[in-house]
Amino acid sequence: MIATFAETNRHPFDFAESEPELVGGFHTEYSSMRFALFFLGEYMAMTVMACLTTTLFLGGPSVPFLPHAHWALGFLAFLVKTSFFLFLFLWVRWTLPRFRFDQLMRLGWKVALPLALLNLVAPGVAVSW
Repeated sequence: MIATFAETNRHPFDFAESEPELVGGFHTEYSSMRFALFFLGEYMAMTVMACLTTTLFLGGPSVPFLPHAHWALGFLAFLVKTSFFLFLFLWVRWTLPRFRFDQLMRLGWKVALPLALLNLVAPGVAVSW
């Protein structure tokens, strides 16, 4: 989830825009259709990442406890799971403050990188053991 928020430049990782400090960031330079297309692209990236997260981590259209569900029920389950992640994007934006840049670097280098390396080494050790 941290990588998803960072990849889509969403709220605790929105250093590219810095909207609160720059009176809307670079959004002030766009108007009407360019502004709409910019935000359409941003929200489509959120939707794609929510769909990808649903597919990779929540089983996509599979319905729990119903192995052979109708395709419409699977589609509905996929929409519900994706909607959960889209709501999570909004919820995090509403509740968490934005990181300072030094906090982001500490999170990336001292927390995320060691966890990623542990996630890479631990299964290899477990399989070889």
